Amino acid sequence: MSKINAYINFKNNCREAMTFYQECLGGELTMQVVKESPMKDMFPPHLQDSILHADLTKGDLTLLGSDMPNDTKGDDGPVSLMLACDTKAELLSTFDKLGKGGKVVHPVETFFAGTMGNFIDKFGMRWGVFSEEK
Repeated sequence: MSKINAYINFKNNCREAMTFYQECLGGELTMQVVKESPMKDMFPPHLQDSILHADLTKGDLTLLGSDMPNDTKGDDGPVSLMLACDTKAELLSTFDKLGKGGKVVHPVETFFAGTMGNFIDKFGMRWGVFSEEK
């Protein structure tokens, strides 16, 4: 079954914010630093100490975040919705349906952690669709 989570694009304070949220809400916090990730060569030197991806989980609560800049020009909203799908097939179908009439920001592609794509739907909401399946 799919699950929707909030994904926050911070402005270089993801570590501080997610640590604060963990102190307030509890749960397990994991953070992936750019320079420690398989994607490190894709980013410039000034982003190497930034958080590529953070995940705070407690039961059904999942809050996701990153220091990565939002490159959807003209859309300054810091929150998007992240839809976690069980399979790559479900991801592809959902991406096509939800993205119809919208704008693809990052086409669906496979990377070290799974498969993912991003778009802005026809209502202006930013979405990320992810599956651990490659």
